[in-house]
Amino acid sequence: MRDLSRRQAILGLGAFTLVLAGCGEDEAPKKAADVSANKAGAMAGYSAGQQFKATEPVSFDVLYNNHPVYPLKDDWLFWQELTKRTNVTLKPVAVPLSDYEKKRGLLVGSGQAPLIIPKTYHPSEEAFVSSGAILPVSDYLDLMPNFKDKVAKWKLEPELDTLRQSDGRFYLLPGLHEAAWADYSLAIRTDILEKLGLKVPTTWDELYTVLKAMKKEYPDLYPMTDRWGVPTPGGNLLKLVAQAYGAKGGWEYQHATWDSAAGKFAYTGAMPGYKQMIEYLRKLVDEKLLDPESFTQQDEQAKQKFNSGKSFVISTNAQTMVNDYRPTLEKTVEGAKIVKIPVPMGPVGDYKIATRLENGVMISKKALESKNFVAMMQFIDWLYYSDQGQEFAKWGVEGTTFTKDANGDYKLAKDVDFVGLNPGVPKHLQKDFGFHNGVFAYGGTTKLLQSTFSEEEKEFQNVMNTRKPWPVEPPRPFTDEEREQVSLWETPLKDHVTQNTLKFILGERDLSEWDAYVKELEAKNSTSYVNLVNGAYERFKKEHG
Repeated sequence: MRDLSRRQAILGLGAFTLVLAGCGEDEAPKKAADVSANKAGAMAGYSAGQQFKATEPVSFDVLYNNHPVYPLKDDWLFWQELTKRTNVTLKPVAVPLSDYEKKRGLLVGSGQAPLIIPKTYHPSEEAFVSSGAILPVSDYLDLMPNFKDKVAKWKLEPELDTLRQSDGRFYLLPGLHEAAWADYSLAIRTDILEKLGLKVPTTWDELYTVLKAMKKEYPDLYPMTDRWGVPTPGGNLLKLVAQAYGAKGGWEYQHATWDSAAGKFAYTGAMPGYKQMIEYLRKLVDEKLLDPESFTQQDEQAKQKFNSGKSFVISTNAQTMVNDYRPTLEKTVEGAKIVKIPVPMGPVGDYKIATRLENGVMISKKALESKNFVAMMQFIDWLYYSDQGQEFAKWGVEGTTFTKDANGDYKLAKDVDFVGLNPGVPKHLQKDFGFHNGVFAYGGTTKLLQSTFSEEEKEFQNVMNTRKPWPVEPPRPFTDEEREQVSLWETPLKDHVTQNTLKFILGERDLSEWDAYVKELEAKNSTSYVNLVNGAYERFKKEHG
């Protein structure tokens, strides 16, 4: 990790100081708006660890990502208790999960977005920076004592740097974790491993050997099929394999990847590590070890194949193990046993490639027109960043949905289930109460994070936590002009990388054409793109340390 720069070290001195530090020598300082007239409902002297409660009833509209597993209900205890504790009423503007990204972009771009815009993954906020549609939230950190406290306590400044734009500010309030953690990996049928006398694979080479043995025993089946291929082909699988070779793929794909050996960014889709990912997956497909439909099939198709015993390996996370696989598999295939394996390792070694930041909240520029702006920022600070707010969003109401023992360990109420902790009981923490909702519940201490983990998941985390954290990439924000330029390049480049990645993996294009593919990327401005990235990196390093 890099040493703290001068600008990072003064983070706690206030938003105005931070903004001054975010300006180059030839730039005029960017000033936060004067919000002294926008304090209606705000608490005087609000501080970290204090229960926020507006001094008068206030309400804020919030963009709501409506999840099909726990669809929005107006009578959730979450809404009632939140108002009781904070004097704030949230008015959700519901958008289906499947349409959330697109709808959010339309609403923000047209100026019709709610004031609070959660569930935003970096760098998608960058599309709205130059228009001024969203606030530079780093200007207003003095209104958020819990946020500042956790950043300082957990030394999160390097991670926050990755969110900064060319003006030194950031425009997204991310979820903050005490420690990096990984959730997504592969599920594997351990009863099949036992039958064949095989061990759980720890590397991608060992997984190849396991799949070969499975194929030999079951020649008519694909040993592995996969899910999460729509809308991003091979979303999780490409991500995991690419990480093993030091690249970014699938869900994690970005056009530029930091090359620490070279001390500069490289174009991801042309990197040797990206090619190695393709070569590995091509080998699995060629040898009929991996179902070629894995990259484009709907999740239901993938689950049906795995849960009926027609395949033995599939992508997973903690919740899908409990909700999507184990209950059905145990009913349909006698003696079936599965485990979520630690992410297989590759040439880069025993690294845990995960971040301590999570999706976050954008604030509409319209919020500055509200007389309750300061109260709103205090409320967001309490709900998303205070220990009390994070516990409430995740677990609910003590004595109703959970209890806590003398050691501070959580336990669900006897009639409430979540991720199979209380199977067969009548109520569900998300569906019936609205808690542990992805719009509001993320971030926090490792103890809180792991409080809903099963013993099996804790074992997975214990293995992953022995691995070294992947270094944080240095910031390289574009100017407005550069952002406008690269926006013309990004879609054609991404489409070409995605299409040809699949062609190479599926054998529709021979790998001998790799150099020709790289030249095709160059014709679509990949070299110009990465040159702009490296120029932005050098400029930011010079101006901000």
